[in-house]
Amino acid sequence: MISLGKTTMMSVTGSAGDSDQFSEYIQKNLQLYKMRNGYEMSTKGMANFTRKALAEALRSNPYHVNLLMAGCNDTSDCSLYYMDYLASSVEVPFAAHGYGSYFVLSLLDRWHKPDITKEDAVILLRKCMEELKRRFIVNLPAVCIRIIDKDGIHTLPLLKEQDYHA
Repeated sequence: MISLGKTTMMSVTGSAGDSDQFSEYIQKNLQLYKMRNGYEMSTKGMANFTRKALAEALRSNPYHVNLLMAGCNDTSDCSLYYMDYLASSVEVPFAAHGYGSYFVLSLLDRWHKPDITKEDAVILLRKCMEELKRRFIVNLPAVCIRIIDKDGIHTLPLLKEQDYHA
């Protein structure tokens, strides 16, 4: 996960080289924007900038990356964006990407509420991790949880395999 600002993060999947290069390109250009203008872009602005960068690269040297971008503005208006390698972008209430998403999106669809609390969100994540432990071929012994709110990005203690049971 890449920090893009005080209250914005991005998670990128894809080929290793493209993921690293593209995420660093976005991160550094958003830092340059902040230095030039004296303030950070909104989460929506960052998502639009990132989508435009993907769209421009698509015509010459495409990046094979899919990403999630999440952030909160000062008014506690939080948003989550999903973008794919073809530069389509959509604001979503919840998301997962990668092969594990095939197993957890149905749980997120069933249990997510627009006014979910932090505690309920962690319980939902535990349900998702329990489902992955049961059905996914890859072993995930621990998960790093980051929560974004108007006060910034907060890292919770690692969620370990024995704690997956909700």
